[in-house]
This record gives sequence, C-alpha cells and structure tokens, in this order.
Amino acid sequence: MQRIYAWLRAHPLWVDSVCTIPVFGLALLQVLEDPAASVPRWWWLVIVVLLSLGMVLHRVRPLTATALVVVGGLMQLVWDDTLTSANYAMLVALYTAAKSGPRWLSRTGLVMILLGPAILLGRFPESDDASFRDNVIGFGFLVVLLAIAWVLGDSMRTRRAFYAELEERATRLEFERDQQAQIAAAAERARIARELHDVVAHNVSVMVVQADGAAYAIESSPDRAREALGTIASTGREALAEMRRLLGVLRSQSETDAYVPQPGVEQLGELVEQVRTTGLNVELRVEGVPVELPQSVALTAYRIVQEALTNTRKHAGPDATATVGVGYGEDGLEMEISDDGRGAAAPGDGMGHGLVGMRERVAMLGGRLRTGPSIGGGWSVSAMLPYAGRPDDSSISSATPIRTTLQGAQ
Repeated sequence: MQRIYAWLRAHPLWVDSVCTIPVFGLALLQVLEDPAASVPRWWWLVIVVLLSLGMVLHRVRPLTATALVVVGGLMQLVWDDTLTSANYAMLVALYTAAKSGPRWLSRTGLVMILLGPAILLGRFPESDDASFRDNVIGFGFLVVLLAIAWVLGDSMRTRRAFYAELEERATRLEFERDQQAQIAAAAERARIARELHDVVAHNVSVMVVQADGAAYAIESSPDRAREALGTIASTGREALAEMRRLLGVLRSQSETDAYVPQPGVEQLGELVEQVRTTGLNVELRVEGVPVELPQSVALTAYRIVQEALTNTRKHAGPDATATVGVGYGEDGLEMEISDDGRGAAAPGDGMGHGLVGMRERVAMLGGRLRTGPSIGGGWSVSAMLPYAGRPDDSSISSATPIRTTLQGAQ
C-alpha cells in the first residue's frame, strides 16, 4: 500500500484526470439531453470543458486552473443560471487556492465566497422555475458550500505550515545536537590531554630520578639500587593504570572493563610519600573541617598538587623543600603549595603546559588561582576551589576539625 500511495502522490495529474472523468461525463450528458435549453449547446460544451480542465490542473497548475474556472463561470453568467456537475470545479478551485495558492489568491477566493453568489443572484433574481425567495435560499446554500471549501483548504495550508515548521525545528535541533556533541568531544579530548600531561609529567619525572639514583648506587649499594628499580616499576604500573583509565573513555560502550577510580584529596598522602622517594622533602598540612567534595573538585585538587610538586622537582633545585597546605574553608577548598627553591631564577624549557592546565581546571570550577615567585624566595601556587554540590551545613558541623602534619626527612 505504501508504494501505491507514493505513486499516487508522485502523479497528481493522472489522479486528478481520472477523478474528473465522472464529473465531465455527467455534465456532458446533462447538456446533450436538455433540448429545451436556451443556450447553444456548443457554448455549454466550452463551459464544461473549461471547468473540467480546471479540475484536472488544480494541483499541478493552480493559477491556470483558477483562471479556467473563472472564465467558465463568467461565460455561464452570460446566458443561464443552470448548475451542472461541472460547477463542482468551483469548489475544487477555491479549496486549492486556499490550500496551496499564493496568499493573494487565497484572499481573493475568500472575497468571492460572497461576491460570486451575489453576482449570480443579481444577474438572475428570478427564473421560470424559482422565485426570488427560492433564489435567496440558494444563495445562502452556495455561500455555505464555498465557505466550507475555503475553510478546509486554509486549514490544510495551516497544517502543512505547522508540519514544515516542526520538520525545520527538528532539523535544526539535530544540527545543534551534532554541534554540541562535537563540542563535548573536543572538551573531552582537551580534558584527556590535561590528564595525560599530569600523569606522564609526574610519573616519568619520578622514574627518571629513581633511574639516575639506581645507576649511581648499583655498584656501591645494590640494595638501594634494587629499591629504586622497584619504585620505578610500581610508578610505571601506576602510570599505565591511570593512562588506561583515561583512554578508556575512548572505547566503545560495549566494553565493560573496570577502570581505576580517579584520585582525590584522600590520596594526597600517597602522592607526598611517592614524591619523598625521589629525595624531595615535602610537608603536608591539612586543616579545617573535612567535607565531602564532588569528584571534579577532588580530582582538580589532586592534579594541582601533583603538577606543583612536579614543577618543584624539575625547577626548584636539589636542596629545595616543599610544603602542601590544604584547608577546608567556609566557601571552598583552599590550597597552597610552596617551596624555597630558585623561584623566578629557575631555568625553564618553555615546553610545559602545567600552569595552563591548572588555570583551565580552576576556571572550569569557578575558582581562583595564583602562581608566581614568593616574597621570601621560592615559588608558590595558591588556589581556591568552591564547594560545588556541597552537603548540608548540619552534616558538616557535626564533624570534628582536624589538623594533620606529615613530614619526611630528606
């Protein structure tokens, strides 16, 4: 059936021609079998042909069809007010003008709903078979029929315009959805790049330091060299695990491999211990009332500390010490990572993106970040991360304030 409907919609001229044949045949019989008609039969034949052609062409050539129907109606007004089955073409032309014709043609058809029957009543106020009263009743009947045809056509125009607007809106929404998906994919790739930078920069620097130490101690102190190699292996495994987790978002949804949980503030102690194995003296201070942090805030805090300590190892110098301070304030998590190293005098290779990544992370959370040389020497990184999605104050006030200090010897 779908193929049949598709063919009918694709060939409107053939469909309308077939539908016009019964109307044309009935009108032709009416003209030929009326010997008392005062109008020449050839004149009526021309009128029937014009009206029938208007029905045939009403969908493919609406303006031409309307012109043929108007000419046929005017010719009919010249001689007689007799209505034939061919006059059905007037309803069809009015419906088509309201449905798919230009706006001016639709408005003209609306005017002709009253003007056409009025002209017919004025031209033939009385006839042999009907009085003026009967003609007025017929006038009202014609007006109702023409009005119904116009209303049906105009409602179809409105419905088509509504459907077209819905299709346009759906197309626009699909386009916007694709654009949003591309933007989200680009943002995710940028996030993965920042994560990979932090992971690789931190873990590789640890492995390089341990490898250098193992190379110097392999002959004089095999035990320390063995310990350094174990640290390199564990650090490498940790780096691979984190890289596997980050790159796992690029896999298909059908894969169900478990990913390593993302680090947070709770893992800062492990991070500090790992950094101490490289020979850098680090002190961790945690102050304030602990609150449950959203995953984005906890991960950002961990990455900021990780990047700051990586920069300290690379640029602060061999005898530098670092301090990591984390405080749970009223409005957000306050952090400060400082060292007493070279500060602004430290050489740089210009290849790092750590500070840029910090700024992007903090800006994404609506926080504040300050990086630069300290007044008394060295370098400091200060950040404030607001509590997005923070729990109720009642649950926070019941907690006990803590102050933790972890310090390791060089």
